[in-house]
Amino acid sequence: MLLDGKAGRQIAASLACQAGVCATAAQIAVATVAAWQAIDSALAPIIGQRGVAALYKRSLHLNRALRPCLEAAIETTEPLLGLVALKSVMAQQSADDAAAIGGELLQTFHELLTTLVGPSLTERLLRPVWTGFISGPPARDL
Repeated sequence: MLLDGKAGRQIAASLACQAGVCATAAQIAVATVAAWQAIDSALAPIIGQRGVAALYKRSLHLNRALRPCLEAAIETTEPLLGLVALKSVMAQQSADDAAAIGGELLQTFHELLTTLVGPSLTERLLRPVWTGFISGPPARDL
């Protein structure tokens, strides 16, 4: 499942949906951090935690022109991914902006990884992560 030009918006919508109906920015931030943790779990055995962190940080840098609020996540002194800082930054935004930020960062990460290892390997490595976000949350009992 390759991500296309609409992927950022699709992932943003999925993040909001996974966080729940009328999700808050904080809930979307939690869902986004979960996605990054899943990415780290999937890729760290292959490219190492530092490799995942480098691609994550590059994604932050590439998105900061559009989203200046990401500067705080970039400047964190947290080790490796620095997800606490990202979660904090996202929680301070509107729900729509938090979802957009999450989608944009994940799409940028995907594009960076694709340039390094190619689309086929990127798809195989990230399929478990993207499947959960593109397909949406499991059905809930009412």
